Amino acid sequence: MQRVEFPELKLTIQGMEDVKIPRMMKVRQKYDSRKIEDIGEYLKLELESKLPENQKETFRGKRICITVGSRGIPDADLMVRTVIDWLKEKGADPFIVPAMGSHGGGTAEGQKEFIAGYGITEESMGVPILSSMEVVQLGELEDGTPVYCDRHAFESDGIIVFNKIKPHTDFRGEHESGLVKMCAIGLAKHLGASYFHMMGFPTFAERIPRVAEVFLEKAPIAFGLGVVQNAYDEISELEVIPHSRIMERDAALLKTAKEKIAGFKMKGIDVLIIDEIGKNISGNGHDPNITGRSNSKGFEDVLDCRKMFIRGLTEVSHHNACGLSAADITTRRVMNDIDLEVTWTNVVTATMLNGAKLPMYANSDLEAIRICIRTCNNIDFSNARIVRIRNTAEMEDILVSEAYLEELKGREDIEIIGEPFDMEFDEEGYLAD
Repeated sequence: MQRVEFPELKLTIQGMEDVKIPRMMKVRQKYDSRKIEDIGEYLKLELESKLPENQKETFRGKRICITVGSRGIPDADLMVRTVIDWLKEKGADPFIVPAMGSHGGGTAEGQKEFIAGYGITEESMGVPILSSMEVVQLGELEDGTPVYCDRHAFESDGIIVFNKIKPHTDFRGEHESGLVKMCAIGLAKHLGASYFHMMGFPTFAERIPRVAEVFLEKAPIAFGLGVVQNAYDEISELEVIPHSRIMERDAALLKTAKEKIAGFKMKGIDVLIIDEIGKNISGNGHDPNITGRSNSKGFEDVLDCRKMFIRGLTEVSHHNACGLSAADITTRRVMNDIDLEVTWTNVVTATMLNGAKLPMYANSDLEAIRICIRTCNNIDFSNARIVRIRNTAEMEDILVSEAYLEELKGREDIEIIGEPFDMEFDEEGYLAD
C-alpha cells in the first residue's frame, strides 16, 4: 500500500465573507419501487423452472464454477449461497472464482479480499474460493484482441456467469455492464482486461459482444444469472438465463436497467456534495449516469452541476480513488486515504490515465463547501443551490438547500420531510454524518 501525506494548506481567498452556508432540507425522491421480496425463494424457482431437466441432471459429480464480480449487489451473498446449495442438491461440486478483471489491485489476494467485503468467504459459502490471475487463451479477434478465461473457470465442468446488468460509466452500447462484459473482461482477469482496454472505451460497444461470442463458444458456460436493481438499490429483476439466450437477455435487461436508474429531480445544482465514492458503488466510483462526470465523453448532458465535492472513499473500495478525478474539490483527509498503487493499477489497466488526476483539496468539509460556493460564477452566494447525497447508489433520501423549496413543493415525485436545518460541523470543520 502506498499513501502520500498531503500537507495542511492555508489559502487566502477574497470574497469569502459573502459566502453563506445555506440551511438544508431532507427530501424524498420517488421512483418505481417494484422489487423481488424473497430473493432466495425466487431464485430457487428460477433455477428449477428456467433450466431444462436434462441439463440439471448433468451437474451430478461435476465441478461447477460461480463468478463473483466487484460490483456491489444487494444480497449477493444470499444469491451465491442459494446457487451453491442448489448445485449441491443436484450432486455438483461447486466453487467460486472472483471475476473482476484488474480490480482488487490486480492480485489474487486482493480479489479474494474484495469479495469478502460482500460476505462471500469460504467459511460463509461452504465452498472453495479459487482466486488466481492465471488464464487460458480461448482465441483471438481479427483485430488481434486475445480472448482469455480464468484457468480455474475454464477447467471446470461448467461456469455460472453471475453479474449485475446496468448502464456502463464510460460508454454506450447494446451490451454494457452485465453478463457479456463479465465474459469479455471480468473472467479474463488482469491480463485479459489489460489487453481489452488497450483500444480504449470508444471501441467497447463493438468489441465486447464479439469477445463474448468467442467466450460463449469456447468456454464451458452452464448458464447466466442476471440481476437488475431499481433506483432504491433493490433487486427488481433476477433471471436465470440458459447459455443460448445470454446475449439476447443481457441486451434486454440492460434496457430495463436504464429505465430503472435513479437521478436528480431538480433542474440544476450549484454544489453537489457526495459523501462517499467507491468501486463497490460504480466502476467510476460514482455513477456518471447520475453525476454527469466521467473520464469519457457522452455524459455531459446528464446533469447541470457547477461544482462537485467528494467527501470520502468507501471502506470496501480498499482505498481505490477511481472517480475522485471528477471532483472539483475534496479534503486533505480523503487525499491521505488514497492508495496510489491500487488506484493507478486500475486506471492503467483501463488506459484512462485521466482517471488518476487528483483534485484540489481543502482542510475540511466546511472549507471545501465555502470554496465551491465562492467559485460558482453569477450566483447568489447567500442562497446557493446545494444538494448532498450519501452516494449514487442511494438516491431516495437526499438533502437540498432552501433555494429549492419553491421548485419542489407540491410535486408528486418529491416529498419534503421536516423543517429546514443548519448543517452541523465538528470542531475540525467536518460534516456530521
